[in-house]
Amino acid sequence: MAELLTTEERQTHLIPLGDAGWGAVPDRDAIRKVYIFPNFVEAWGWMSRVAIWCEKWNHHPEWLNVYRTVDVTLATHEADGLTELDIKLAKKMEALATATPKVTYQADLSEPIACLCSLDARR
Repeated sequence: MAELLTTEERQTHLIPLGDAGWGAVPDRDAIRKVYIFPNFVEAWGWMSRVAIWCEKWNHHPEWLNVYRTVDVTLATHEADGLTELDIKLAKKMEALATATPKVTYQADLSEPIACLCSLDARR
């Protein structure tokens, strides 16, 4: 079973993800980012590239695609919160999005990620 992130891991990994546009999901130990691509084809292509890694790592996001927007939420269901798998997948998503020209994100739909950084991972 995947282990929840420790306080130290949260400090190390979540702050940089927050700087990249990831936010906290209210009332959940989860992170969210809303990517906006130039068009539907770019959004779908990115999702396809991400899906290959999801299958390889057996870790799948909650996501929704509407035209050029992809709304992603990451949490490990079996751990009921954030684990190293979520960090790994978020970093891969960032790398794949960076390789796509003109990708932006909408940051005002989530809470500041800092609220997850001091969460007691051992609940």
